[in-house]
Amino acid sequence: MIAGVCLGLLAGTGALLVVAGFPLRRAPSLDARVLPYLAPAPTRRTRELLRRVGTAVGTRLGSGRAVTDRLLVLDPDADGAAGLAAHRAEQVVWSCAGTGLALAGVWLGAGFDPVAIVAAMVVGALAGALARDELLARAVTRRRTELVADLPAVAELLALSVAAGENVAAALERVATGHGPLCAGLRGALGRVRTGTPLLEALTDLAGRWQVPPFTRFVDALVVAVEAGSPLADVLRAQAADARDAEHRRLTETGGHQEVRMMVPVVFGILPTVVVFAVYPGLAQLQLTN
Repeated sequence: MIAGVCLGLLAGTGALLVVAGFPLRRAPSLDARVLPYLAPAPTRRTRELLRRVGTAVGTRLGSGRAVTDRLLVLDPDADGAAGLAAHRAEQVVWSCAGTGLALAGVWLGAGFDPVAIVAAMVVGALAGALARDELLARAVTRRRTELVADLPAVAELLALSVAAGENVAAALERVATGHGPLCAGLRGALGRVRTGTPLLEALTDLAGRWQVPPFTRFVDALVVAVEAGSPLADVLRAQAADARDAEHRRLTETGGHQEVRMMVPVVFGILPTVVVFAVYPGLAQLQLTN
């Protein structure tokens, strides 16, 4: 009798627990109702922060995308994968050279110190890789400066050729025979045109590879003029004038920066020397008088 009552109570308690825990009868908690609306926002912010940090670090250390873009600026017709592999190999060589120099310095300065040796290996390897990437970045900067400097003359020659009666392709063929990186890039684009690529598409792709704002604006204006049927000579003359104004502003800004830099040796070198030469005779005369 007692055993039956106990079994009945246990069975009833289990049934009540099962019914109470059934999903259809259990109301969702506050966390379950609120967290689905709050969780994605921190996740998105975290991912965006990580993406920005990764992009900045990758740009500084030379990520694959950044290196490929820089190599395409130097040679628009090059194979990006092959250039990236060659650059990585050069970075490895520079890292080994940096490690060797760091180890030699530590060996001469601190002797056989394991901690110093490990630190020198890490610092030397990173310094070598960063030095090779910095060298590539400076080469890209110089190339873009040369492209911006060549653009006004090229645009003016294109305007003269088009005004003389030639079409855009013939004018580009004539201008591309010149010297300089801009003419070399135009020759590469015209080579793609001969293989079947449309002229405007080849120029747009070249502008995307170089990522030089003045040349990008020039190509966009040329594309709009061709598609809209506007007078090409007037458009090219306007673009040449804009390119010359942009080059003038760049030279003015560069001159302003150089002017500030020139003040450093004047203030910290020449001016103290002049003060010393002006004051020292008076001080020496006072000492002699005393």
